[in-house]
Amino acid sequence: MKLEKVRNIGISAHIDSGKTTLSERILFYAGRIHKIEDVRGGGDGATMDHMELEKERGITITSAATSLEWKGHKINLIDTPGHVDFTVEVERSLRVLDGAVLVLCSVGGVQSQSITVDRQMKRYQVPRVAFINKMDRTGANADKVVGMMRDKLNTDAVLVQLPIGAGETFSGLIDLVTMKKITFEGDQGTEVVETEIPADLLEDAQSYRHAMLESMSMYNDELMELLLSEEEVSEELIHKVMRDAVQNQGFTPVFVGSAFKNKGVQPLLDAVTRYLPSPLEREIKARQVGDETQLMSLEPDPSKPFVGMAFKIVEDPYGQLTFLRVYQGSIKKGEMYFNQRTGRKDRFSRIVRMHSDEREEIEGAEAGDIVAIMGIDCASGETYASERDYCTLESMFVPEPVIKVSVTPARADADKMTKALQRFRKEDPTFQVYNDEETNETIICGMGELHLEIYIERMRREYKIEVEAGAPKVSYRETPGIKVEFDYKHKKQTGGSGQYAHIKGEFTPIDPEGEKTFEFEDHVVGGRIPKQFIAPVEKGMRDSMSKGPLAGYPVVGVRIDLRDGSYHDVDSSERAFQIAAQGCFRESMQKSKPMILEPIMKCELECPEDYQGDVVGDVIRRRGLVTSTDIRDGISYIIAEVPLAETFGYATDLRSMTKGQGTFTMELLAYRKVPGNVQEAIIAARSKKELAGAS
Repeated sequence: MKLEKVRNIGISAHIDSGKTTLSERILFYAGRIHKIEDVRGGGDGATMDHMELEKERGITITSAATSLEWKGHKINLIDTPGHVDFTVEVERSLRVLDGAVLVLCSVGGVQSQSITVDRQMKRYQVPRVAFINKMDRTGANADKVVGMMRDKLNTDAVLVQLPIGAGETFSGLIDLVTMKKITFEGDQGTEVVETEIPADLLEDAQSYRHAMLESMSMYNDELMELLLSEEEVSEELIHKVMRDAVQNQGFTPVFVGSAFKNKGVQPLLDAVTRYLPSPLEREIKARQVGDETQLMSLEPDPSKPFVGMAFKIVEDPYGQLTFLRVYQGSIKKGEMYFNQRTGRKDRFSRIVRMHSDEREEIEGAEAGDIVAIMGIDCASGETYASERDYCTLESMFVPEPVIKVSVTPARADADKMTKALQRFRKEDPTFQVYNDEETNETIICGMGELHLEIYIERMRREYKIEVEAGAPKVSYRETPGIKVEFDYKHKKQTGGSGQYAHIKGEFTPIDPEGEKTFEFEDHVVGGRIPKQFIAPVEKGMRDSMSKGPLAGYPVVGVRIDLRDGSYHDVDSSERAFQIAAQGCFRESMQKSKPMILEPIMKCELECPEDYQGDVVGDVIRRRGLVTSTDIRDGISYIIAEVPLAETFGYATDLRSMTKGQGTFTMELLAYRKVPGNVQEAIIAARSKKELAGAS
């Protein structure tokens, strides 16, 4: 397969926008599967949702990869989850993809997770096309969704297809490039029929086409000149301009359809092959090992030295399965390649091409391919190359967990649980495990209630472990309130050589939400503290960040400015300065009027209009702040900011308040200061726990 005919794409969207249904239709029309299964409603469940839990709940939990052919093009496709709890799955998929399809619901439009996915696409500079799905739903409105994309995603979104009808009357679409009416006939919409545009729709189609061309003329002078002189614009020129504009990430063409009703999928596949880039058109940079500042360009050339990224790890009964994107060079079965982080040589004894959870053995892979390697031991985000110390690819962004739960296994299952947790931790960088020294409990941390619930359920099913889960706890943080000066001496004399260290400087609060939560600056002059003692001071300060003075939570948002100090020729040592730094940190933190920060979630709620008052009242009772309400077609859409501590078990409460008709999604918005009375309660609960642990 020629590289210019290869497309590596992902399908991403807000929960319940129909990503997996769309993936299923794509596989069917490309001849990869011969029977359409639906996400819900009996049957075997969708092809891409291969885990038992995914089939039961009708949600996607892990991103699944497959490959298919469409009109002479090879497409590697990754279907990603929509829940914010599994955001790392989207993050690592977009990290290695060349293009994406952003799916939006025709009624919900741009929702919270659509904004998160949009941010991820921009972070990794992934060009995309958009698809407004569910045009058959009551209340479907493509124009409104495009308006929301322009406002909320700050993108130049333009309809390149006009839907014919909406809701129950949705029957097909008009292609604004070819100016043809397209309908989908035959069993399961397999026949794409092009006819002339009916007279009653022609005027609308012409005005939409003019708006599309006007938007596109901003990206091409030739097109602008043709529009100004009112000359005919050729289809070839439109395709060329749209392709360039999409790949420069300024322009988002918007397609319409209903995957469930088998309408609009084939033209979307044509757009993927026509507008999204091949591996040849993406510029990939890597850092040289040893000199992090030097960037080198990777070329998708099979004859160059191999470079690839292990972007996802799955443990299965046969060992570890490592998903790998090949950026440069090629790999062959049985050859040895270097892990750039560890310097270790690994043999790629089996290379497979994935189709959801089925695998097909292959002899090798070339630049531009996405494959899986069986049996190598590495971590997610590591770079492999054919030479030692060749280069490293920038790793992925991993968000910090916000919620904790204690897990206790039945006595006989303790070892099995340790094994399971090690595996999950390796697979998922947002899932963390530690042992609470005070209570001796095993604590698991993750992105949300659903995230941890799924892992606990997987332990029960996959490892047959009887496990008890405690009540969820919030990951609070502590931060200093005001700037304080410090002048701290550590002196100890116990016969023989003593310990002496003296440090002076400033302890300043910085933005706890910033990129760095700890900064250390050394402004000591004239050798007042010898150079070899500066690093131990920083280490002592940094080590103290793990436990704050109020309730023992991690400290964020501190800058240490070391200005002065003194030392003793005999009694000063690295150890003495490290101990001094730890004591100084504790003392300064207490003087700085510290405060506790809590995670605030951005919640999007949907419920029938009649229940809006109850739902809003309940949000306010939970210390929440309603930022906007909107009523469309009898459905109330509420956006609120609610402390995570107040959201546990909210799904059940919302269902009972709205007679089962309310739904909500939430994602982390920020960390904010907790009110005084809540802070006192948190500190009291913490000291009670410590007392219980001590007794």
